[in-house]
Amino acid sequence: MRRSEPLDLRNLALTPDLHSYLLTQGRMTPDPLLEELIDRTCALVPDQAHMVVAPEEGALLTFLVRLLGARDIVEVGTFTGYSALCLARGLPAGGSITTCDVSAEWTALAREFWTRAGIADRIRLRLGPALETLRALPPEPHLDLAFIDADKPGYIGYWEELVPRLRPGGLLLVDNTLFSGQVIEDEPGEKAAAVHAFNEHARRDDRVQMVMLPIADGLTMARRLPPARLPAPPGPA
Repeated sequence: MRRSEPLDLRNLALTPDLHSYLLTQGRMTPDPLLEELIDRTCALVPDQAHMVVAPEEGALLTFLVRLLGARDIVEVGTFTGYSALCLARGLPAGGSITTCDVSAEWTALAREFWTRAGIADRIRLRLGPALETLRALPPEPHLDLAFIDADKPGYIGYWEELVPRLRPGGLLLVDNTLFSGQVIEDEPGEKAAAVHAFNEHARRDDRVQMVMLPIADGLTMARRLPPARLPAPPGPA
């Protein structure tokens, strides 16, 4: 494709058939346990079932954990446990996830499926306001990976608690950053406006190297940079 052609022609719209092909060829089709979790979520909370991450995003989470060799992970927003399950499957022996949510009902389903998947011992669920959980973590850089997928007005606060706690080279993932395309509307709704504000906040943050990908509803990936080094003091005259 010539550089002079419009950029939007390079973006491929996924039809249902092409999406199925993508999942199959990329080995990203959910296994029977994940499929059952999706079905149970739809039965339990049909109006919120869309909050389960897309199959390709879940597969990417597992892939990234293995790629990084991540051992210490934090997730903000557990829901019924699909993304935590995918993250935990990528962990090495001794690795763990701290995941935050406020719903005992939703996370009860999560606990059931974590146990059935054989990864419950890798996941520490914290019920309560996520900011309180994050602020109770050690303040020094130690996290290998973090994933934010919770209430949209809270995104900036979660980001500010997590970025300083990421080790250099650690990865922070943020879901729904395109928000069904509403982030570019002139008068977005409350949640879309919050995501738009977060996107601007993250874009200006020079502590990270960042890309935004059109996966599912938009996925921002931010890599923690090493702290800026101060110039060496001048030597003796």
